[in-house]
Amino acid sequence: MTKIIPLISSGTAGPLGVLHLPRLWQKASLGAAGKLHPDYPSCGQGYDQMVLDGLGIDKAAFESFIASSKPTYPQLEAWILAQSGGSLDAAAVAKLNAAITGYNHTADVRANILGTCGIPDEGKILDAINLNNLDDWQSFHQQVIVG
Repeated sequence: MTKIIPLISSGTAGPLGVLHLPRLWQKASLGAAGKLHPDYPSCGQGYDQMVLDGLGIDKAAFESFIASSKPTYPQLEAWILAQSGGSLDAAAVAKLNAAITGYNHTADVRANILGTCGIPDEGKILDAINLNNLDDWQSFHQQVIVG
């Protein structure tokens, strides 16, 4: 069975406007189906937990819903709205999105990702979203294209 590298960026939001939520849905769905590449957690401690905490969603309940319902992305957003009483607090979403876009990896992590990608570390790419994108694309290229 092919293991899939998730390529939805943490900088992507769905209709609810929550950054990283589409990627979390993809990773959790792939994990529940046994199809997620082993280098990726289905629901990890970084952005994944930030999103769940920011939305007030229990991790076990989220993982159970994904595993049992196998929801489409719109179905996941509807479930989140139901868990939140029908609406999300706009200020809480803005705060969460700012935390996601404002997060920078450590210098060591940045240097490792850029080095693997063959990009000189000139201090121009600092944010975790772009660094994670580069890391995903490099992994995809190496494991799927190059083989």
